[in-house]
Amino acid sequence: MADWPEVEELERILDVDPQDTDRYQDTLDRVLASAITWAKSKRGLWDESTDEPTDNLAQAALRMAELMSLRPEVAASVNEQDPTIARLLMGQRRKFGLA
Repeated sequence: MADWPEVEELERILDVDPQDTDRYQDTLDRVLASAITWAKSKRGLWDESTDEPTDNLAQAALRMAELMSLRPEVAASVNEQDPTIARLLMGQRRKFGLA
């Protein structure tokens, strides 16, 4: 199993200048926490005491954090329609919505 991405990884993806890290720390923390929560909700039936992220789920959270940071309006409308996220979430769900 993988670990959830750390803020430092998001900083590298977003190419945040190390001198600006302190300036954006709170925002980066919130964005990554939101993206991880989003990934857990896409998995469904997440149990904090027993579940661990897969590599794909962790990467989907990181991709969503990137989208939320760079293009929040796109992240709000795209989420699972993003081809990268769709591939990463394939086979990860435990709960499916019923019509």
